[in-house]
Amino acid sequence: MKKALIFGVSGQDGFYLSALLKSLGIEVIGISRQTTELSAVPLEYNSVFTLVKQHQPEYIFHFAANSTTKHEALFENHTIIATGTLNILEAVKQFSPHTKVFISGSGLQFRNNGTPIKETDPFEARDAYSISRIQSVYAARYFRSLGIRTYVGYFFNHDSPLRKENHMAQKIASAVSRIASGSNEKIEIGDLTVRKEWGFAGDIVKAVWTLVQQDAVAEAVIGTGKAYSIEDWLKECFSLVRKDWKDHVMSVEGYVPEYKQLVSDPSTIFSLGWKPEVDFSQLASMMVKP
Repeated sequence: MKKALIFGVSGQDGFYLSALLKSLGIEVIGISRQTTELSAVPLEYNSVFTLVKQHQPEYIFHFAANSTTKHEALFENHTIIATGTLNILEAVKQFSPHTKVFISGSGLQFRNNGTPIKETDPFEARDAYSISRIQSVYAARYFRSLGIRTYVGYFFNHDSPLRKENHMAQKIASAVSRIASGSNEKIEIGDLTVRKEWGFAGDIVKAVWTLVQQDAVAEAVIGTGKAYSIEDWLKECFSLVRKDWKDHVMSVEGYVPEYKQLVSDPSTIFSLGWKPEVDFSQLASMMVKP
């Protein structure tokens, strides 16, 4: 039986990828700070080496990260994302050179002029999170030059019912569900006009699987290519409970968004045969519980 290691298995991407791989008959070894599947410290040098040497998996997926751009997470994300990537790749080089390694990247690590972003666009270290992501990509490229089959998928915003409420889609969806049940709360929103993608995590991991099944493309933007505003999401979610969103939203004065639009150009991953299946409205229906 083929094996796959998933670092960050307790996150939404790890959950959906784990389910996909198991459905394909692949044994999944999940590693996470939030689970007790393995007692090893996730992504610590000796732990990673031991895991790779013991299992010699066909695949490794590195999803682990603290998904925040706050400066306070600088060293945490450096350790998990950048150093973790180095530990994985060096372990593969030494003990399991046949392993295919997927490293997750982010649309946030690119220069963003408000136009659709491709994997060939220039990087920009615009926050603490981007620094670690950029470092991990250069590590992947270096080990690729040594013969290790490394892939990078640059994720754009994607959600699911598993998201935590510190993410906008879930913050709104959860509040709408409570309001439908009688809550009088107000949803605080900084900028209703910000536009981003609203993909489904279950679709996104299928794109990851598509990428690692071929050898012609090593890096690809993974997104829907369709942007919607936060106001669009509010309208969609509140329509499901037949309420006017304007009655339940409060603006945050002085809020400055990180970007006005973050949207991908997914033409490369589309060319490999992947397309998202769950659309904007379907995602809202999945996340709002009337």
